[in-house]
Amino acid sequence: QVQLIESGGGLVQTGGSLRLSCTASGLTFSSVLMGWFRQAPGKEREFVSVIDWSGFNTRYADSMKGRFTISRDNAENTVYLQMTRLKPEDTAVYSCVVRNVRWSYGSDLYSPRNYDCWGQGTQVTVSS
Repeated sequence: QVQLIESGGGLVQTGGSLRLSCTASGLTFSSVLMGWFRQAPGKEREFVSVIDWSGFNTRYADSMKGRFTISRDNAENTVYLQMTRLKPEDTAVYSCVVRNVRWSYGSDLYSPRNYDCWGQGTQVTVSS
């Protein structure tokens, strides 16, 4: 059974930084694509970022490019999301996701429907 456990959320002021972590179990972590989505109150789930099995390929939503960095440690079965220059509009529940492929070059990366397992989410609140 696949489990994804997120941590690192919290309350931060505008312009601050947070680092989210997601530790996976029940899968061959080094062979799968990992990512992050977020959902703000009253809004649909939104793509944040993904990283391929090796850590070489990444993708970011346009609004997060240059501010967020995704990385992974295959030895620790953990994926990270370093968030900097946070804004109030980044306030959301951030969820870790996994898809049982090494990578994809298509737009399917951006749809939450294409992911196989989700974590429970961690709340990020950015105060103005």
